[in-house]
Amino acid sequence: MKKIKIAIQGELGAYSHIAANDLFKDVEIKTCTTFEETFKQAFDDENYRIIIPIENSLAGRVADIHYLLPKYKLQIHGEYFLNVEHNLLCKPEANIENIKFVRSHAQAIGQCQKIINKHKFQSIISADTAGSAKDLSEGDDTSIAAIASELSAKIYKLKILEKNIEDEKGNVTRFLIMGKNIEQPEMNSQKKFITSCIFRLKSEPSALYKCLGGFATNQINLTKLESFSVKNTFDQANFYLDLEGHLEQPGVKKAMEELGFHTVTLDILGVYEASKFRQK
Repeated sequence: MKKIKIAIQGELGAYSHIAANDLFKDVEIKTCTTFEETFKQAFDDENYRIIIPIENSLAGRVADIHYLLPKYKLQIHGEYFLNVEHNLLCKPEANIENIKFVRSHAQAIGQCQKIINKHKFQSIISADTAGSAKDLSEGDDTSIAAIASELSAKIYKLKILEKNIEDEKGNVTRFLIMGKNIEQPEMNSQKKFITSCIFRLKSEPSALYKCLGGFATNQINLTKLESFSVKNTFDQANFYLDLEGHLEQPGVKKAMEELGFHTVTLDILGVYEASKFRQK
């Protein structure tokens, strides 16, 4: 059986890597420096899927992703919700008394302020959490710690000084599994589905109000509606939308037809089974 090829942003040990391990039994991970590089990998090679964080329960949406969705138009094959657990990592020979600096991604630093303030650590911002752990393992400085996953500690042979150091529990990141090929599941009344799309409205009064009317009339629940500016303009916006339902359901089909009347562009990003996490 062939390994499933997955591209992620960040180094091995990133939370996207953990999501890939949770989702698939046998994976081949390709690490990418940027989110754009990750999208391009799947766009250029249909054998690859990508696992991308799109939003976090504490920090909100992940920067850049919404601009890459309409650019590459990859299809969403599924979603996954991961409980993010940050850990304080150090060199094997170090201890808490040695630590003066802590290095990690800006969001991780922001989510672990209690322990940082308690020990009066100075923060160093890095591109990603796992990359911070990798840099730490390759250096000799025992005064630096990293905030990263338990998997990162295992991969880079670092010591865990303290587990679950995040300020607030319930830190959950939603990931999208995407690829170039369309993988739309068949309609099944026993299952729950999510349909995702991106659209741009016509420049006319009450356009957003009009386009949403179809969802209200057909009793379709929207779980996410978010606007983001079209690049290089201040008077146009794209909208990202998630709804509960399958495109083959009559109500969803009618609502999407109504949406199409009021849009300049409308791209279906995917129909996929809703995560069981949504039922909690």
